[in-house]
Amino acid sequence: MNKEQNREAVIVRTSVVGIVANVFLAAFKAAVGILSSSIAVVLDAVNNVSDALSSVITIIGTKLAGKAPDKKHPYGYGRIEYLTALVIAVIVLYAGLTSLVESVKKIFNPTEPDYSTIALVIIAVAVVVKIALGLFVRDRGKKVNSDSLIASGTDALMDSIISASTLVAAFVFIVFHISLESYLGVIISILIIKSGIEILKDTLSEILGERIEADFSHSIKQTIKNCSPDIQGVFDLDLHNYGPDRLLGSVHVEVPDGWTSDKIDFLSRKIQEEVYAKHGVLISAVGVYSVNTRDEEVILMRNKVHDMAFSHKHVMQIHGFHVDREHKRMSFDVIFSFDCPNSKEEYAALCSEVGMAFPDYKIQINMDYDISD
Repeated sequence: MNKEQNREAVIVRTSVVGIVANVFLAAFKAAVGILSSSIAVVLDAVNNVSDALSSVITIIGTKLAGKAPDKKHPYGYGRIEYLTALVIAVIVLYAGLTSLVESVKKIFNPTEPDYSTIALVIIAVAVVVKIALGLFVRDRGKKVNSDSLIASGTDALMDSIISASTLVAAFVFIVFHISLESYLGVIISILIIKSGIEILKDTLSEILGERIEADFSHSIKQTIKNCSPDIQGVFDLDLHNYGPDRLLGSVHVEVPDGWTSDKIDFLSRKIQEEVYAKHGVLISAVGVYSVNTRDEEVILMRNKVHDMAFSHKHVMQIHGFHVDREHKRMSFDVIFSFDCPNSKEEYAALCSEVGMAFPDYKIQINMDYDISD
């Protein structure tokens, strides 16, 4: 069994455990809630049903995401997992809104709860089960990088707090004869809605495309630098997410201007092999910047342009600097930070400054983006 198949098997097994546990909890809580006329317990049971349904959807999404790439979708179906998380978020939101409506109705038309010892014992057991289930599912989710499992585990831990609050409400009613059921139902509903909004927000962020973590970016760049002592810089690491653990990208490297095409080809293949072996990332393209290393005048020009660029507050980096003295051409890339209020104006100013400093040259400055650390 390969890594991808093992990941799918873990997600499915964990989801099945969640389904079984939530169905049993829902059945017991529903019976207790109806017998004791407790709206809070009934709503807690509904929440367990939504959790079980979420696990079913997680299994379906994982199976669909595991489909092999085809002509229409050459990068595979991995992003279906994010759509699965969207569906789960909608289910959670619906459950929360429905619960909120029912709780508000109970505030205006209250019924007195009737707790029994067995009901309280079942709720207490549910708290323990939910804590164990939440920790188990969340831990598995982190191990296999499954947002759906992590969300389900976190939701289960929150459910344990909700169930515990139901016990508190029962204690208050038994001791002080004050019914907090309906108001507790409103609080539970709000927590469920909050959970749904957070899942929705995180999933939409994944679909839009997030910046890769700084440590991961630095690690990949270091692996690339280690491929040859002649690599003078690694830039423009651009990774695209086609599902959990499915990253495809490109990168630029600076190499001496005297390199031949066969040497560049060998380095490109080595970079692709090393990055995939160590990080599981497929580098589909390795771009090359030729660095002038044998012309002292060009080196002085580069230093001058470097100082001019970094006199601008929001310039983060320049790279790919190259000068063709024969045809009087100069080119390089410049990266502005995202907090630059008007990068186009700063870019225009820099172009003007460099052009005035080197009037005999045709200047090409590419405005690049801060896509990775």
